[in-house]
Amino acid sequence: MTANRHQAGPDLHAVPEPYDYNPSSWFQRVRVSLVAAVGFVIASYMALYQWRLIGSVWDPVFGMQSAQVLDSDVSHMMRRWARMPDAALGALAYLGDIIFALAGSTRRWQYRPWLVILFGLDVIPLGIVSAVLVFCQGALVGAWCFLCLCTAVISLVLVFLAYDEVWSCLLYLWRIWRKSRSLWQVCQAIAGRPSQVATEAAESVIQRRPTHVAATR
Repeated sequence: MTANRHQAGPDLHAVPEPYDYNPSSWFQRVRVSLVAAVGFVIASYMALYQWRLIGSVWDPVFGMQSAQVLDSDVSHMMRRWARMPDAALGALAYLGDIIFALAGSTRRWQYRPWLVILFGLDVIPLGIVSAVLVFCQGALVGAWCFLCLCTAVISLVLVFLAYDEVWSCLLYLWRIWRKSRSLWQVCQAIAGRPSQVATEAAESVIQRRPTHVAATR
């Protein structure tokens, strides 16, 4: 029966536990990509200043303190380590958020777990790093940067918007582990390779309720 259902076409709007909506829906992921796009533009603008392609950086709150932060010893240390300005690193991370958010189907939590995991690794560490950098601004540099604070808030918003899909994916992989006690089965599932155990695990986490509501969210 399961095989016939997959031949007829899987329900791409299936709702996984523990939510009453599909965290891989386009509504969810487009929100992430739009917020990340704003972060990408802001971070790219600050990177242009750090590369000296523009002469100043706009700050309606702290004025010249933004330049002090972007030119600080902390910023130069990160530039020596990464071989590029820290703002450029942030722009690349936001670009990765956009790409990972828009890739895959609306059931990628099951069919492309590796993609969801990469998405989570790109979003969650970015939020943590942004929080650390904001702390460094006040504690080490002694100055504040309005646009840096904006990107930190954006990063935390992205963590909030993205964690549900990552959690559902991890719950699915945990069910595979509980059913098989096989790391190989889990790795196979992460790679997106179908198996009977993976199919049964997915069925066990799918909410048994109408999915047309989730498809519209």
